[in-house]
Order: sequence, then C-alpha cells, then structure tokens
Amino acid sequence: MASVRPMPLSAAARPFLLLSTSVLLLAGCAAAPEASPEVESGASADYCARMVTNSGGLQDRSFNQSSWAGLERAGEELGIDADVIVSTTETDLAPNVAQAVESGCSFVLTVGYELAAATLEEAEQNPDVHFSIVDEVVEAENVKPIIFDTAQAAFLAGYLAAGVTETGTVATFGGGNQPPVTLFMDGFVDGVAHYNEVKGTDVRVLGWNKQAQDGVFTGDFEDVNKGNTTTKNFLDQGADVILPVAGQVGEGAAAAALEAGNGLIIWVDNDGYETLPAEYRPLVLTSVLKNTADAVVDIVGADVNGTFDNAPFVGTLKNGGVDIAPYHDLEERVGADLAAEIDALREDIVAGTIEITSPSTP
Repeated sequence: MASVRPMPLSAAARPFLLLSTSVLLLAGCAAAPEASPEVESGASADYCARMVTNSGGLQDRSFNQSSWAGLERAGEELGIDADVIVSTTETDLAPNVAQAVESGCSFVLTVGYELAAATLEEAEQNPDVHFSIVDEVVEAENVKPIIFDTAQAAFLAGYLAAGVTETGTVATFGGGNQPPVTLFMDGFVDGVAHYNEVKGTDVRVLGWNKQAQDGVFTGDFEDVNKGNTTTKNFLDQGADVILPVAGQVGEGAAAAALEAGNGLIIWVDNDGYETLPAEYRPLVLTSVLKNTADAVVDIVGADVNGTFDNAPFVGTLKNGGVDIAPYHDLEERVGADLAAEIDALREDIVAGTIEITSPSTP
C-alpha cells in the first residue's frame, strides 16, 4: 500500500553516539546522478515537467531554488517543456500539485515535507504520472524520493568550524525540528566532537543536543528577523561560527553576523557565497551542499527515456550528492593544514573508516 513514510523522528530515548569512528556510511539506494543524461532521439518530443515549490517560494536560497535550477537545466539540456508553480502559503500546496497534474505533464517534482500528503494523494489518483519529491520519502509505485545524507557533509563543516573558531564556541539552529533539518545538526555537532577528540580541545556547540534531539528552532523557514535575533543571542554567548538550517531565515543570521563584525556563517543546501547577497560573501566560511540539480536532471532524463523507477536517490559524499563548498574568501583563514585534514576526513567517510550516524539518517 502506498504511504508517506516520514524520515524517522528521533527521541531522547535514542542513545547518544559520540562520534569518533562511528557512523553508518550510506552509499544511497540509487546510482549517482549524471550531469547530462543522454536522451534517445525524439524521446523528449511533447514531454513536459512541472515543479511545485513549498510555501517558502522559489527564491528561497535553499532547496526550492536548487530544485528549480535542476529542472530548468533539464529543460535546456533535454529539450523538454519545464515550468514551475510557486506556492506562497500552506493553502496553495495541494491545489498547486493538482494543477501540475492537470497540466497533462508526464512528470511532477515537489519540494519538501509540506507537499508529501498532496504528492501521495495525486500519485495514487494518477498512476500514469511520475512524481519525485525532494527531502521527503513518499512510498508509492510512481514516486521517486530525492533525499540526502547531509550529516556526512555537515560533519566536515563541524570539524571545520571547530578548527576555525577563535572563541571556542560555535552554534547551530533550525527552522523546525524535522529530520531533514536535524540531520545537518547531528553531523555538525559530531564533527565538532571529533575535532575535540583528535585535538584535545573543548570547543562547545550551542543550539543543539544530539542526545536529547532538541535545541533551538525558529519555528518557520521564512522570517529573517527570527534568524537575526537567534544569531545575536548566540553571538552574545561567544559563538563565532553559526550554522543556520532554516532556509530564508538563515539570511537573518548572516545579517546579524555582519552587523556584529565577529561572526562567520555556514550555509546549507547550496553555496551561500553564490546565492546570498554580495555583502555576506566575506562571512561565508563554507556551505553544506546538496547536489539537487544534478539529481533532478538525471531523474528527468531517465523518465524521458522510459526508465523511471521509484528507488530513492540518496545523496552521499561517495556519490557526490553531498559535500561542502569551497572556502572562497576565507581560504587563507582555514589554512592548508586544516583543509588537508578535512580532505582526509572526506576520504575516510567515503571509505567507511569513519561512519556517521543520526536518528534521521535516510
């Protein structure tokens, strides 16, 4: 029976695993995405695809924007008709998915947990339409989830933050206590813990307790003022590297760090150095990346060629689905030695020497 299977919510009952060399290296259920899938001649004629954003809108500097970049690129590279339907409130969600199906397109891409129920409902009612959903698992014969083991890349970001901090305190916060959010936070605190173990330091993390699976959340993904206030509180407590996992709310974190003059930001989903306003570039230490665009191009290409399947694509360090971004303007501050340590950690995670676990691991 088709069902929405939420990524597992954690609880305090789950034991806290302090990371040293422990964690599940998940290679992913589907093959790594190809940048430019070959399409059979004539296969794309009259083919169209539609995307539906969540209530964060299209220019969220997060997964809506990255997902649309992938579908837009699929339109250009595969010669198909691709368009997007933008949701601005929760009441838009189900009608917009229905509108995408009513367009007569063969493929519908939805983004985020808010769209899970509507995706499942339309998928069950329209078995000939193929769906894909980003950052959520919906179990149905005609739905392909696109999910990411972001804890692996966030582990690298946490190690980096611990190596760069000048105050010995870093912080993270989320938009909501949901598995795709807390997965970042788990990896981040474990990366800091690993740095402390290796270096004999005591860098502390504000905003998240992995054992309790509880921490600081703004309650939404759009209100930049909440990100600003939350980050000011962290800065006041001595944190100088902040990881916001909260979509547009994170821009408020960047604004607070810029105003304070003593904070750095780690962005998520896409490269914040490229997507945030230019005045924040000097503050972007790195970003925890989801390679959503390549996954979307590959999945649409497979559908055009008649080889769609519902096996989840799980992005990992091994298949290139997740990683961290370049250090850009802060490369000198990171330094060659710390950068080399992080490169070695990436190799160890890919090889399975270091395993990263989270209650929210996909």
